[in-house]
Amino acid sequence: MPDYRLDTICVQGGYTPGNGEPRQIPIVQSTTFKYDTGEDMGKLFDLEASGYFYTRLQNPTNDYVAAKIAQLEGGTAGMLTSSGQAANFFSLFNLAGCGDHIVASSSIYGGTFNLISVTMARMGIGVTFVSPDCTDEELNAAFRENTKCVFGETIANPALTVLDIEQFAKAAHAHGVPLIIDNTFATPVNCRPIEWGADIVTHSTTKYMDGHGTAVGGAIVDGGRFDWMAHAEKFPGLCTPDESYHGITYAEKFGKEGAFITKCTAQLMRDFGSIQSPQHAFYLNLGLESLHVRMVRHCENGMAVASFLKNHPKVIRVSYCGLPGDRYHARAEKYLPKGSCGVVSFELRGGREAASVFMNSLKLAAIETHVADARTCCLNPAGTTHRQMTDAQLEAAGVPAGLVRMSCGLENADDLIADIAQALEKVK
Repeated sequence: MPDYRLDTICVQGGYTPGNGEPRQIPIVQSTTFKYDTGEDMGKLFDLEASGYFYTRLQNPTNDYVAAKIAQLEGGTAGMLTSSGQAANFFSLFNLAGCGDHIVASSSIYGGTFNLISVTMARMGIGVTFVSPDCTDEELNAAFRENTKCVFGETIANPALTVLDIEQFAKAAHAHGVPLIIDNTFATPVNCRPIEWGADIVTHSTTKYMDGHGTAVGGAIVDGGRFDWMAHAEKFPGLCTPDESYHGITYAEKFGKEGAFITKCTAQLMRDFGSIQSPQHAFYLNLGLESLHVRMVRHCENGMAVASFLKNHPKVIRVSYCGLPGDRYHARAEKYLPKGSCGVVSFELRGGREAASVFMNSLKLAAIETHVADARTCCLNPAGTTHRQMTDAQLEAAGVPAGLVRMSCGLENADDLIADIAQALEKVK
């Protein structure tokens, strides 16, 4: 596709119909694909030809949408997964195996924290968590000889810390490993991490990209810049022959631009099968077509709500990087000059009990284990998404017991503020 601006890519990226072909992305609702000869299909299994043979690995509908997301992020290749959690797992496990090590920001989504600290630890993969506000010295001290990647979130869920992407990228590259960034909250509309040095970008497409609570999904985008062969000893999975594919060496055959995603698809999707359904990919594309319009309104509503809460006597603190005076405001001015997201985190006086009374008193906003939707919703992370974490881990992640995460939707800002005001009146 020509070098169109991001707004145009949201609408028309990834798929260009030919003469007489469907204007909308077609839903290829088929598990299998027919070939005239066994030799034709054999070339696909040998990765000697491009095409489709089983939707567990790839599907045309999914590939159209993945191509759009890759264009939006400024990457060279992309793939869809069944969820954002699968996208993060695939991106990490594609590089790190038993006996390896990961460096990760401590301020990340609770589910991802548990994935890395518990589940992947059981697979023999170690981790060192560092503060998103760490010094260069503290960050570099976290690396080991067996470190394979660095992971962080552009805007952390739900603490809303803003990562210094350039700092983390510089450290990762100095140690010969890539930086993986979960860009779910910012979306490429407000931040493109690859432009700041990130190598791999992941998304929970369930959130803003879908935007309507319709379809669970995830995505991985490769920036196509990391030189795997320059660090071949660190990445044998990419830089030595894969005997399960007749000795193909991904980094040699597919280069910097395609090695990571090809291995992720050919190995991990083949073996784990965490594919996004073509129907979900179709819904996701509908959301992407309005992403650039919706994010503006989400940010406007987030700022209005954060400004109201900032001076309320029952609120201890408000986290929203768009607010002047927020500890991450300067960093947001650098990485997120067009706005951050519609999610506002605030701590109520009275802890969990106050948070419970507040949420139970809301009339317009709904209590949901969801975020980044057209409809406003909220939850108390310490009692839901992060309840598996200890109090010490909660504090390290910036998630105190009385924290409420509110995702401001597309409603009228005055109506949202009125609902919040009446709910706060119930808090003693």
